[in-house]
Amino acid sequence: MKNLLLFTLLIGLTFNLSAQDTDATDDYNKWQARLRLISVIPSPDDDIDGADVDISTAFVPELDFTYFFSKNLAVELILGTTKHNVDLDIDGGGSLDLGHVWLLPPTLNLQYHFYANDFKPYVGAGVNYTIFYGVDEGDLDDIEYDNSFGFSLQAGLDYNLNDKWFLNLDVKKLFLKTDVTVNGAPDTSEVNIDPLIVGLGVGMKF
Repeated sequence: MKNLLLFTLLIGLTFNLSAQDTDATDDYNKWQARLRLISVIPSPDDDIDGADVDISTAFVPELDFTYFFSKNLAVELILGTTKHNVDLDIDGGGSLDLGHVWLLPPTLNLQYHFYANDFKPYVGAGVNYTIFYGVDEGDLDDIEYDNSFGFSLQAGLDYNLNDKWFLNLDVKKLFLKTDVTVNGAPDTSEVNIDPLIVGLGVGMKF
């Protein structure tokens, strides 16, 4: 993900330098919205001895709104919710069904946008707050996930179709974790989810 951000930044700087004379006086839209289809790919890790948590990949729609402070600097609010099946793979064989849980991680990213004709690469970074809800305990009597704050990195590319509509490719990495309590036990287990989010969609300027 860091390599992708650096690659996008280098391309964007090249585009910006080559295009700065032609678009320095162009107007820009202060607001835009995107609708993407995203793939949410967790990279789970945990502190559980003798077992590993496995979290399924999810495919869902995502909606975001972006406000531009200037032609290059913007802030984006990203909204979406995903359902993930959870299993506990036991070392030596066997697994335990931990049911499923829904994640709602609203994310706010500060972005820098570059310009080259109809192409607009961007990079971003920000924070998210993940809410866990709709828990199905599976083989357990009770399981609880703590809501938590995390960080995000982002790289993407917009391609203008006309003055109003554009296509979008977006990649994000969320760094999020939760403390999990099973059957009311006094001790919790820390589970890192850290999903990679890849999205493709369409946007509108207004």
